[in-house]
Amino acid sequence: MGRTRRKAKPIDLYYWPTPNGWKVSVMLEECGLPYNVIPVNIARGDQFKPDFLEISPNNRMPAIVDPDGPGGRPISVVESGAILQYLGRKTGKFYPAGERARVAVDEWLFWQMANLGPKAGEASHFRRYAPEKIPYALDRYGNEMNRLYGVMNRRLKDRRFLAGSYSIADMACVGWIRLFERLGETFKGFPHLQRWLAAVRARPAVQRGMHVRVEEASRVDVSDPKVRAVLFGQRAR
Repeated sequence: MGRTRRKAKPIDLYYWPTPNGWKVSVMLEECGLPYNVIPVNIARGDQFKPDFLEISPNNRMPAIVDPDGPGGRPISVVESGAILQYLGRKTGKFYPAGERARVAVDEWLFWQMANLGPKAGEASHFRRYAPEKIPYALDRYGNEMNRLYGVMNRRLKDRRFLAGSYSIADMACVGWIRLFERLGETFKGFPHLQRWLAAVRARPAVQRGMHVRVEEASRVDVSDPKVRAVLFGQRAR
């Protein structure tokens, strides 16, 4: 008789439906890994609870706890890029073993972490959440987003995906691009970026991962001063 394959234990995903949260839910779906969604209501302040801070000292989601970590022992992983790399190594999927191919993926993963994510976050904040419209901030971050779209568009001119083959680099970027699509961006002047976005969003696992619902998220009122204080008013504790 063949050896019975041990059923994988679900990974705990500490999650809220944001571009960073989507990165990990998409990767888990792409890899076919079982997972439990544990909501971290960032509008209520769940990210500052002592139990969560034991996992994520920077009080940020997403985070995971994998009961089947290295050596069969549980491991927690924070920072969305690090989680993607960990899951890629764990499964051997979407994160190549060959050095040249892996460097290409890392370059664009780190590009997202250092450029696309932070700049998109600021651009979105000043468009959607700032109590007053500040022309300088709108122009500053709007121009930077346009520059970053151009970087992606040039990269994708002769490649289907950012690192050649579909990878965690694409998963890291798609949620941030989708965010601006929802804000009315059409990417009309960036045809290669448009084509890439359509290709990534057509993947069933991406669709599932980006539609992981948290019921209470739909009830968050960002105009509530208490919510704004939690989201935008934190200092060192």
